[in-house]
Amino acid sequence: MTLDLNSDLGEGFGDYRMGDDAAMLDVVTSANIACGFHAGDPAIMRRTCALAVERGVRIGAHVGHRDLPGFGRRAIAIAPADLRDETLYQLAALDGFARAAGDRVRYLKPHGALYHQAAADRALADAIVAALREFDAALPLLGPADTELERAALAAGTSFVGEGFADRAYTPAGLLAPRGLPGSVLDADAAVAQALSIARDGKATGVDGGTVAVSAASICVHGDSPAAVEMARRIRAALDESGTPVRAFA
Repeated sequence: MTLDLNSDLGEGFGDYRMGDDAAMLDVVTSANIACGFHAGDPAIMRRTCALAVERGVRIGAHVGHRDLPGFGRRAIAIAPADLRDETLYQLAALDGFARAAGDRVRYLKPHGALYHQAAADRALADAIVAALREFDAALPLLGPADTELERAALAAGTSFVGEGFADRAYTPAGLLAPRGLPGSVLDADAAVAQALSIARDGKATGVDGGTVAVSAASICVHGDSPAAVEMARRIRAALDESGTPVRAFA
């Protein structure tokens, strides 16, 4: 099997920067680029899209709540119709910069709190899928497998790509463990081991010390994690050495 390696990028704002996007784009095959709601601004979106195209990295729209102060990690109550429109707005904004750079948006991935809310709430998942299909019905949705996001995508005839996380531990229910829990954020050694385990066996580390089934065709390394670039390099090298080809899914 082949495996995609993705990262959340373009997550600065104004003079503030999160992570080393240019270095990460030398490693990953897909870039989830912030669309201006949880992070990112027009200049950052333009620059990150241009860097991605230069390196042959696929561009994905990383849509989130309108929550710059909370970095999109705060759950916000939102009507499905409003979420549909905000998702379409973000998709179209990023696609403008992707096209200016010579490519286009290739997929969509929700960010942060929205990722988790839509995974559990079918109405929100349907709203995201509706916006995606209004924009381009051929675009795939990237997210956690066996959740409302996958079910909404499949019901609408939208391609779905399951995602696993190298640098995060999981709850016994197969969800990402909250960042505040001890052991929820993995160090580089553990992240490399987890990426290989997901690729080989479909299993990830449980925050309770057990293992959790994770179905994934793409593995994420958060761009704002400590030493994220070195972690991503080690993961890609380990996947290559294991005989797992690393290629973009889109």
